[in-house]
Amino acid sequence: MIPEPSAAAASRSSEQNRSSHAEATSSGAVTQSGEDSGNENQQKSVRRRKRAHTFSENVKRKKAKAGRSSVKAGGRRRKQTHVEAVTLFEVMSMGKSAMQVVIDDWIEAYGTDKDSSLLDLISFFIQCSGCKGVVTAEMCQSKEKRGVMKSMIEELDEVAGLQYKKFLAFPWILTVTWPLDSDSAEYPLMQSGPHSRWFHAEFSEFVSVLVAQCQHTIIFDSYLMSAVISLLSELSNSYVRAFRHTFTLAAAKLLSSLMGVALSLSVGVENSQKLYGVQRTKTARQRSPQQLERLQKKITELQEKRAEIESMMDVIFKGVFLKRYRDVLPEIRSICMEELGLWMKLYSSLFLTDSYLKYIGWMMYDKTPDVRLKCVLALQGLYGDPGLLPKLDLFTSRFKDRIISMTLDKDNEVAVQTMKLLVLISRTSEDVLTPEDHNRLLQFVYCSQRPLAAAAGELLFSRLLSAEGSETLDSMNEEDTPAQQTYTRLKALLRFFQESEAHTHVVYLVDSLWDCGGALLKDWATLTSVLLQDSSAQAPGFTSAEQAVLVEILVASVRQASEGPALAGRSGAKKIPNAREKKCQIDECLKLTQHLLVVLPQLLSKYSCSCDTVASLIRIPQYFLTQSPEAENSELVCSLMAEMAAALDRHSSPAVLEAAARTYLHLCGEGAAWGSVARAARDSLVETWVEHLKDLLKDSLCEDGFSADEERLKDIETTIRKLRTFHNCHDLSGWSLFDLLSPLLSEDVICRGAPAEILEEVLQCLSFTLLWSLNKSSELLTCREKAVAQRLQLRLFCEWSHRCLSHSNHRVRSQAFLGVCDILTAHSFQLHIWDPTCFGPLLFTPSPKLQRALLAFACTHVFVGADGDSQNKVGESLDEEKLEKLHRRRNLLAAFCKLIVHGVLEMSMAAEVFMFYMKYINDFGDIIKEMLFRTRQTDKIESARTLVLCLQQLFLRLKQEQVRGAGAHPGLQTFTTIKELARRFALTFGDLVKFRECVVMIHRSGIEFAFQESSQTPDTAAPAYLSYLTILSEFSSKLLKTDKKTVFSYLQRHTTAAHAHLREESWKPLVHYRASLLADIEDAASHGSSDKRPCFQNRSPSVRQKHEAGNKSPCQISSFDSKVGKTHRPSIGSGHQVDKDPPSAPPARSLNADGSNSSCSNEADVGTVEVEL
Repeated sequence: MIPEPSAAAASRSSEQNRSSHAEATSSGAVTQSGEDSGNENQQKSVRRRKRAHTFSENVKRKKAKAGRSSVKAGGRRRKQTHVEAVTLFEVMSMGKSAMQVVIDDWIEAYGTDKDSSLLDLISFFIQCSGCKGVVTAEMCQSKEKRGVMKSMIEELDEVAGLQYKKFLAFPWILTVTWPLDSDSAEYPLMQSGPHSRWFHAEFSEFVSVLVAQCQHTIIFDSYLMSAVISLLSELSNSYVRAFRHTFTLAAAKLLSSLMGVALSLSVGVENSQKLYGVQRTKTARQRSPQQLERLQKKITELQEKRAEIESMMDVIFKGVFLKRYRDVLPEIRSICMEELGLWMKLYSSLFLTDSYLKYIGWMMYDKTPDVRLKCVLALQGLYGDPGLLPKLDLFTSRFKDRIISMTLDKDNEVAVQTMKLLVLISRTSEDVLTPEDHNRLLQFVYCSQRPLAAAAGELLFSRLLSAEGSETLDSMNEEDTPAQQTYTRLKALLRFFQESEAHTHVVYLVDSLWDCGGALLKDWATLTSVLLQDSSAQAPGFTSAEQAVLVEILVASVRQASEGPALAGRSGAKKIPNAREKKCQIDECLKLTQHLLVVLPQLLSKYSCSCDTVASLIRIPQYFLTQSPEAENSELVCSLMAEMAAALDRHSSPAVLEAAARTYLHLCGEGAAWGSVARAARDSLVETWVEHLKDLLKDSLCEDGFSADEERLKDIETTIRKLRTFHNCHDLSGWSLFDLLSPLLSEDVICRGAPAEILEEVLQCLSFTLLWSLNKSSELLTCREKAVAQRLQLRLFCEWSHRCLSHSNHRVRSQAFLGVCDILTAHSFQLHIWDPTCFGPLLFTPSPKLQRALLAFACTHVFVGADGDSQNKVGESLDEEKLEKLHRRRNLLAAFCKLIVHGVLEMSMAAEVFMFYMKYINDFGDIIKEMLFRTRQTDKIESARTLVLCLQQLFLRLKQEQVRGAGAHPGLQTFTTIKELARRFALTFGDLVKFRECVVMIHRSGIEFAFQESSQTPDTAAPAYLSYLTILSEFSSKLLKTDKKTVFSYLQRHTTAAHAHLREESWKPLVHYRASLLADIEDAASHGSSDKRPCFQNRSPSVRQKHEAGNKSPCQISSFDSKVGKTHRPSIGSGHQVDKDPPSAPPARSLNADGSNSSCSNEADVGTVEVEL
């Protein structure tokens, strides 16, 4: 609330106010503290409810003035039955109806006392900005602004901690004073949480209601709007962010509200002109001169009011928008762009010109995504109105390239809205976008962001598919129109897909078109009829390549209808469908099941010769609805099973076999109506393959090993591949595949000509057999004999795999490694979840020879090549072959790391893997780091010992190479690399308290390692491994202050004879390590220098006095180890020398970790945690 100025304030000169602001405040006007209003603001904003007050703001202020107060009280009393008396700021939380009532009261009060009511409105805007300062008002003596404007200032007083702004809001000169730090505080428009959005909406609504209620009365009195516009213009130009933001929003909403008034006036002018024209067309006898004169006067009056409103709008635009549309605060720039787009759309006769459009074009280059988004949304509103398009021609030609480039914006929402804008432009202005522009934009249907891809799909559907379909409508019969239109659209879609040359992205194309072209893609009858169409028909058919793509589109559409838009590699899709979407999805699945269950056998029969097409078609039953009524028709299911069996007899490619195995898995489910038929068909297939394989192996296996001709070898390999693929998805334990295939892994067969392809298939098939056996241990192991037989199979498979690790073929070695790793991991998992109440797998531990072989295989086959294959330049692209090799190596490393994580191998073996972390961080860094975290969860102390072992082994290898004098080879890591590896290890210890014992153990082991076999004589040389302390110093930052003292004491026990040699170069690692331990101790200089006293030039006098007082009482550094604390420890002086005899002078006292004097007693500090060293 701004108080009414007194007569003295009106007569006070501006020079007196500028020379003494405090004097002007006390004697000139009664001021109000903003703290109370600010606290009120916070309380109301949180509660968001009406708060009753006994008196209104004006009544409070004028309580002493009885005459004026009676007028206001009378006006308020008439509204007392509806809304209690509140201030303008409080009414924002009470809804639009309450705003109208209170604003009507304010308008009534304004008619009685303009000055007081205007000051109430000014107080409202000041409070909305969150100002916690003081507002002082004084009357302006003259309307001449030349002398007055010279005194309008915004300064700060650093001594008083205040800043103030003085500006003219005629007839007032207002001075706002606030603390210096108020700019960094949260104001209502920038508060965290939903309150800022609520306040933004309520504040905008208040300005709109205020203008709407005043549009017929006081808005044209040349007093109210002049003062308000002056206030908004001045404070929107302030250095304070809260003022700029709040008053820019107020000015923008005021201009928008005035635009509504201007539009209503324009409607009135237009209606009056129509009535005037009607009167003019009447005959002289019927015409009324008085009515014509009255209409002409009304038209002139309305036009003058509209001109006045437009003048106000122009003043606000030039005074606020032109200064703030490039403000440093992005929220202010967003407000300007959002409102400018609204002005152009609502009042296009004034604002939709090139002189205003250029601001939107310029701000499309803004660095803030929200500003660019507001520009694009504003343009969507303009291009969506066909009547405004002629005025956008020059803007479109000037900024078309920028709009197209914004589809690649780093902000996804900006890119999506830009694509939607281009869809509007393409629909309304066909000649704006060239064919090159369309080709460039249509490729976004393959992008990874689904909203952007869907918008591009809408452009594709509207530009190509709809156009192609509409061109053929005139030449069709009414009966053939839907089918022929679908046929034409499919032709256009296939042509686009083939021209884009992205033949592996059919599912992404279908997903992009699903929202806009779902009716086309879900027309199962037309799609299948086109595929079954005979090539000899009169209508032009599809080529074989087009038919293959059309099959892919059919399968992708079936998958989309069954599973939804969730695709691997594409983000932005809706995660969880609602109930309506689920119902629609079930209905679509029911339709496709009913139709394709009948048609699919015909498609399989027609395209049985094409391996890729069969692999695609055979996947369709995976998406069938098991509760379909057609599922009970056994004839249809048997027909489908027969065609699938025929396809498997004809084709043995991995794609067909894998798709068939997954399809049978879906059809053989327990809840499926056709489950019994599908399981019988599957068992018949497997039985046929097993019998055929027995006949083949009977003739091929002999006493001399393995012998078969080329055709028989291929037949054996194909049959085993079929069994292996189905065994991956189905439990085939009933056919005893382990006993059938185990002879192929005997030593005689491997050494005497068994092909590598067959060995690879056998190893993988046997691993699946053991995995199924382990997975069903609770069901199969009903007695100890079966558990012993299972362990025997485990041991035999590990022996065979160990033998195959040295095979000449790389694929056989890799498969043996992966198989044994998977089996051992699954066995360990089953031991952990074993129920003691029933039989379970017996304990099995791989032999030490096998463990070493697995470690050697992982190191030699995973970490190959200098610096890794993919650690070239960042921008260098890798070809497909390198990526495939890297993928296989990652699988090998992940399988080995699982053995360590699950406890199959000793955790110390992970040290060999950790050594390669820095060298192959780009290729395998994520896998190694995950293994580190998992092992730390199992045993954090043992995991820390593994890290120590890794660093020490690397250090020893480097030392050995230095002793030999040999040159550096690619496999050797430098000292800098080892130090960086230690730094990376240290960063993994996030919680210092949780990993306290681990870090202390690392330091203890490092100190013992660095000083091993070193004597404590004064003339001793530096230890050979002393430089390891430099590596160990990387872990010093992870020590707590108290632990640093403990580690430092432990270090002193090993370095009592080294103090005299600290200046020598060979002892520099010790100096560096000591400095890292004493980094947080305030008197670290006293321990790091042997001939200098501590320097106090940067310390306060109190600290210096405390330090000098502490020199009078020497003491020892306390330890946390209770065992070590009982032994005698010599006190450490400034020179780090041990005094065997009592010193003649008091030695320098020692310090605690915080730099304060330690106690003279030998007792440990109270409240500390003991860490055993």
